[in-house]
Amino acid sequence: MIQRREFLAKAGAFAAACALTARQFYAAENKLKPMDVGVLIRIGDDPEGPIARVRQLGLNNCFLSLDHHIGKFTPQLAEQIGNALQKYGITATTAEIVGPGRLVWDFEDGPSTIGLVPRASRAARLDALKQTSDFARLLGIPQIQTHCGFIPENPRDPLYDETVLAIREITMHCANNGQHFLMETGQETPTTMARAIMDVNHPNLAVGLDTANLILYGKANPVDAVDIIGPHVRSIHAKDGKWPTDPMKLGEEVLIGTGLVDFEKVFTKLHKLGYVGAVTIEREIEGAQQMEDIRKEKLYLQRIIEKVQSSGAS
Repeated sequence: MIQRREFLAKAGAFAAACALTARQFYAAENKLKPMDVGVLIRIGDDPEGPIARVRQLGLNNCFLSLDHHIGKFTPQLAEQIGNALQKYGITATTAEIVGPGRLVWDFEDGPSTIGLVPRASRAARLDALKQTSDFARLLGIPQIQTHCGFIPENPRDPLYDETVLAIREITMHCANNGQHFLMETGQETPTTMARAIMDVNHPNLAVGLDTANLILYGKANPVDAVDIIGPHVRSIHAKDGKWPTDPMKLGEEVLIGTGLVDFEKVFTKLHKLGYVGAVTIEREIEGAQQMEDIRKEKLYLQRIIEKVQSSGAS
């Protein structure tokens, strides 16, 4: 596993030798139209494959999930990813990790395993997020995102203050790299997330709005959530789902348009707030059906976005 200090030294030498800079690659904010539809991809041992599929889907941007490479970020990997993005004309809008360590996406073990709230994994995840930020800087990626976890609704809970301090630490690191740090919605209520943003009190802290997670975790209707955290939203995971009718299990993620998310109302509110970022499809299945579903979801979302943007709302 490459240590962060070693990575920075190698990255500096690599960048100087190859002029691998954010400016040389691309500036995400100048490449995309407001609410351009993209897709979340997971980068494994073959970075080019997933990036090529983005182009096959007729999309021009992607959201990079990099958990496979935690502890193994290298300048050579950055060059591989960067070359593939250039080859296929794809803009990477955001980079995300959620590990390392045990992760259980449920109501029983989730609070003790997800995000920056659990003490046992917090230091390792902060370190991994800093490595991700440093790595993403080589690619000119302007945003780092993760789940911060089941942030306590009670601000007097000791874990609340500890989590706020952890979020501030990674936010400041990202700011030093010219990036925003995004808290992905899901495990906490929008009010709790807004409180944490207020208490961190840093302009580089923002929100990654996952439209379905709010429903899957039984925390909020995403339309209403925009009233609370909308001004802080800098990325969107377009995803659909149903409420957790079994209180021991998360709700069901489903094909966009077959769940409970009212995308037209969500996008209308964000459009009025001036949102200009990407709309990233995240379909949580694998294989040929995932590709087929993403194609359908792309058309569904593009029709809604066109309607919202042509309505004259501002």
